[in-house]
Amino acid sequence: MRVLVTGHQGYLGTVMVPVLRAAGHHVVGLDTGLFADCVLGPAPDDPPTIAVDLRDVAANQLTGFDAVIHLAALSNDPLGSLDPEITYDINHHASVRLARIAKDAGVKRFLYASTCSVYGAAGDELVTEQASLRPLTPYAESKVRVEDDVASLADSGFSPVFLRNATAFGFSPRLRADIVLNNLVGLALLTGEVRVLSDGTPWRPLVHARDIAAAFACALDAPVDRIHCSAFNVGTEENNLTVAEIASAVAEVVPGSTVTITGESGADARSYRVDFSSIRTGLGGFEAKWTIADGAVELYRQYRRWGLSAVDFDSRFTRLTRLERLRWDGRVDDSLRPRPIGVRNA
Repeated sequence: MRVLVTGHQGYLGTVMVPVLRAAGHHVVGLDTGLFADCVLGPAPDDPPTIAVDLRDVAANQLTGFDAVIHLAALSNDPLGSLDPEITYDINHHASVRLARIAKDAGVKRFLYASTCSVYGAAGDELVTEQASLRPLTPYAESKVRVEDDVASLADSGFSPVFLRNATAFGFSPRLRADIVLNNLVGLALLTGEVRVLSDGTPWRPLVHARDIAAAFACALDAPVDRIHCSAFNVGTEENNLTVAEIASAVAEVVPGSTVTITGESGADARSYRVDFSSIRTGLGGFEAKWTIADGAVELYRQYRRWGLSAVDFDSRFTRLTRLERLRWDGRVDDSLRPRPIGVRNA
């Protein structure tokens, strides 16, 4: 299958592309490259790349693809809250436009990276894909809007599927340090303290980046009539933990580290436990394999192996700080569009 992966030079895309290639798919990437050099360890082997902003993709650039895997987005809540209109412009409007022109270009499958954060404040009960959606941030709200709008495009020739990923964790050559497990392992290694700013009580479902990649690979191969215009939670019930429990798991892995729960940011309204049974039956026996403990060990070993520094941890591998630096350097404009080299700041 000929597959276009948007955001292939991001945290998840860098893990997903080798999985798709190993499954025999011909992969092409689409990315602006804003995070292409955010690498820890050897440089990844990228596929052929269409270098274009998501908002500027042309229909003829999608011709000849059997499927689009849409990962590209402004990726976390602090970043989404920085300028909600940019979040909606990229995450919502550009995503729906991409789906529309993909359909016009004859693309049959559209796999959308949604999120379990659409459940918002769901409490202690396990939520299924049929639960009420209560998004609490611009990021989560944008994902809900895309699901609704892209579902309206579905027909016999265009089949979307919405993969609601739990919070990702695990090592990627293009690292992110601003997601909970990756962040806490880094803090433990660099400072000796697993520092939690909330009160530690919110529930979070977590899933390894490789398990997300495996879920997308399964969705590409699944019979269309089994997954057409459906949503699937991506993860495993075993990884539904409170933030405090995640912190304790990190402290057990990183020698000499201790947990500190400051509570300085107050209680986090986002709290949800997720049921993942539908994906195990709907995607041909998919099963998430990575536990939080396994992920913590992997991250600790890879951080040490490749010499993670405090400077890179706080800047290059933190999305909000990285984009602010790109703005400061003139590499992107205020709307986060890349600037031509000739008009960048000196």
